[in-house]
Amino acid sequence: QEHLVESGGGLVQAGDSLRLSCAASGIIFGLNVMGWFRQAPGKEREFVALINWNGRSTYYAESVEGRFTISRDNDKNTVYLQMDNLQPADTAVYYCARGPAYSGRYNGPGEYDYWGQGTQVTVSS
Repeated sequence: QEHLVESGGGLVQAGDSLRLSCAASGIIFGLNVMGWFRQAPGKEREFVALINWNGRSTYYAESVEGRFTISRDNDKNTVYLQMDNLQPADTAVYYCARGPAYSGRYNGPGEYDYWGQGTQVTVSS
């Protein structure tokens, strides 16, 4: 059975940090781009960050550049999102997703085929 399972969300204060994890099972992981997206209430799902298949290339939305860091461990079939200096505008459900093979700047949700169930991140001011 194919799964992406996110964890690590929670309620924090502005300026705090969180680390999200996304564990994959039943799908090819190590050869694909992996991405993080988020969706706030009443808004469309938006791109946050992606990492290429071997972890050597990353790409971020302008809104999180310099505060968030995406990484992966292909031995553990896991991708991470380290989020520092969180702000109330970062409040959303965060999703991980599998993108196309190898590398590319895929920032549209339609370019990803497998999705996790999401983890809530709430940042209070």
